[in-house]
Amino acid sequence: MKSIRQVYKIGRGPSSSHTMGPEKAAREFFALCPDADSFEVTLFGSLAKTGKGHKTDEAIKNALAPKQVEIIFDKKTEGLPHQNTMDFVGLSNGKEILAKRYFSIGGGDILAEGGTAEENPEVYEQNSFTEISQYCKEHNIRLSDYVRRMEGDEIFTYLAEIWDTMQQAVLEGLSKTGVLQGGLKVERRAQQLYNQRHMDESKATYETRMVCSYAFAVSEQNADGGRIVTAPTCGSCGVMPAVLKYYKDEKGYKDERILDALAVGGIIGLLVKTNASISGAECGCQAEVGTACAMAAAALGELFVMGVDQIEYSAEIAIEHHLGLTCDPIFGLVQIPCIERNAVAAMRSINAVTLANFMAFTRKISLDLVIKTMYDTGRDLNRNYRETADGGLAKLYMIGS
Repeated sequence: MKSIRQVYKIGRGPSSSHTMGPEKAAREFFALCPDADSFEVTLFGSLAKTGKGHKTDEAIKNALAPKQVEIIFDKKTEGLPHQNTMDFVGLSNGKEILAKRYFSIGGGDILAEGGTAEENPEVYEQNSFTEISQYCKEHNIRLSDYVRRMEGDEIFTYLAEIWDTMQQAVLEGLSKTGVLQGGLKVERRAQQLYNQRHMDESKATYETRMVCSYAFAVSEQNADGGRIVTAPTCGSCGVMPAVLKYYKDEKGYKDERILDALAVGGIIGLLVKTNASISGAECGCQAEVGTACAMAAAALGELFVMGVDQIEYSAEIAIEHHLGLTCDPIFGLVQIPCIERNAVAAMRSINAVTLANFMAFTRKISLDLVIKTMYDTGRDLNRNYRETADGGLAKLYMIGS
């Protein structure tokens, strides 16, 4: 497996696969075709159907500026090798000088047709949680120690930057009010959640309000094109920071412990990315928010110094109970149902850890099995429910609006 750096990336919203990935592909193609005086870019599949809402066209034009760029949204072509397919053509005096196809495979990563995944070194010899668990038990180390042993101390310097960016996204999101861009007229609600104490607020209600306000804050920043961290994607970026910030602030966990938790969460995200998919266009929202929930659950398990089996069960519960979750964004925007969904998943990660604390010894399903199940389920989903805005909430809202 690669580094957990492939899971945590700093960038701007609203979508890692629809803005960060296409922008990266455009920059790469520009470098291959510097003599072009104009470009033609054709977007297919999910990129074509939700590209306007995700600002895919703007990301590509900015990357190819100041050259002239024509964007074509092809919503009809079927039989695509990937739902996030895009063709780049470089032109000089109206004649084609280079053409190349790219796929945006999730989390801001891209793949050129005929090529292999981006050239990043293999860091982990183990490719399943079963193998990782066995290694940790044989060497009597925690999962965070495993990450340090495989990636070196420098990974924690990187995670410190990731954590700082996550916290800043929470604070900036809480500081803002108003309506999110995109035309759906969704109001920012994080600040209201944070400040509006319940008239008879219990400890549990307070926890829910705080965690959800943090998740809303980061997700609203993402929806507005703010600076966030993929965890593992832009659309699911609110889950991890919401949970970890709450436990840091309310329970007094030090940043060093938070970085260990991020490392463990990163391993879960990396396993999903390696053995399944974190792309909503490929596998629905179960691949994005479901994975984020599992990452947060595993991270909390590390904070609570749970055993490797309990951490595995926490992550397994989180994914299992997101199986089949569709990706049906209204207007193609990362707003409804995405923002609320991040908050719900943050709370569900806490519940998963609580359940695993008592019942890990009874589990029948492994994390590896549920990851494979998620991938198979996602591939079996009707394509209308894989980030096309053609089904579910997106379809019915359009009909009723």
